[in-house]
Amino acid sequence: MPQIVSSFTSVETRDDHPVRVTHRREKISVVIVSYNTREVTSRCLRALESEAAGLNLEILVIDNQSRDGSAQMIRRDFPAVRLVEAGRNLGFAGANNLAFALADGEYVILLNSDAFLKPGSLRNAIAHMKAEPKTALGGGRLVGEDGAWQPSARQFPSLLNDFLSMSGLAHRFQNSRFWGRADRTWADPMTEAAVDWVPGAFSIIRGAVVEEMGGFDESFFLYYEEVDFCRRIKAAGYAVRYWPDVEVVHLGGESSKSMSGAVRSSAGAQLTLWRLRSGFLYYRKHHAAAAWRTMAAEYAWHLFRLGRNRYSRQPSRTQKAAESRSMLALIRKAWQDTRGGRYSPPRPW
Repeated sequence: MPQIVSSFTSVETRDDHPVRVTHRREKISVVIVSYNTREVTSRCLRALESEAAGLNLEILVIDNQSRDGSAQMIRRDFPAVRLVEAGRNLGFAGANNLAFALADGEYVILLNSDAFLKPGSLRNAIAHMKAEPKTALGGGRLVGEDGAWQPSARQFPSLLNDFLSMSGLAHRFQNSRFWGRADRTWADPMTEAAVDWVPGAFSIIRGAVVEEMGGFDESFFLYYEEVDFCRRIKAAGYAVRYWPDVEVVHLGGESSKSMSGAVRSSAGAQLTLWRLRSGFLYYRKHHAAAAWRTMAAEYAWHLFRLGRNRYSRQPSRTQKAAESRSMLALIRKAWQDTRGGRYSPPRPW
């Protein structure tokens, strides 16, 4: 992990938690990780430009060895952006940590390359952070291009939450506070709230807290890094908040959409493998033996699903059987690759 140079100068006591005070500059550092998303990265930067007027803003783009000309486009069209070409794919955690080592803003904003700030959202996020000194990290309301709400404020993963998602019960009973617990689908999306974690598509973090936490855990190449980060933030006594007036249009999956045919299918399986690896690493780190239980639960679910559908002649059920057969192989591989959640394979995954 890149060394994050500390500028801590003193320690004050706030309630039951020490707050480290830094001499960070009164500016905003925006961090964007780019990987083969040239067109949407350009759109993201244009939207950011329109929101930046009157703000002391620095924009850092970490390019994870894109092959689509993203770096050249940024140098040509956005000369004020600080572009760092990583030289290899560092993953989400590693690329953000590289930016954290360079950023010196009072607040650090993480923004996906396929996420576009709606008018006023940036200023609203900053205003919330200034008004809520106990909040270390905040997220906004994510919507698709059609305005449809996306899960934006979530509960930490658990065996129960994972089962409700896998089984489809969470989707079927979205308005239930129990069944819809993981993604808080029961909650009014226009009501702000204290939450467990928010997606990494957009978040604003106090720069001092980034330093205190030591950035992201690079054991997570992709997936779960923001969940782990929020968990450590809350364990340190800080709050994580969701604000509906911080609206962000999020496309999602743009890197995989740049592929086609069999390549995209292969990439989908790879992303699933990465999700499983990171999940096992997360459970082992935070719940010890629960890593085995979560593996066994997901494996058992797909065994059941395969047995239920394998002999059917209905195309939809035949497809479900094929999906579960593939998932069983990926679960076994991810468990083996991570040695039961105890080992993170060398990057890039």
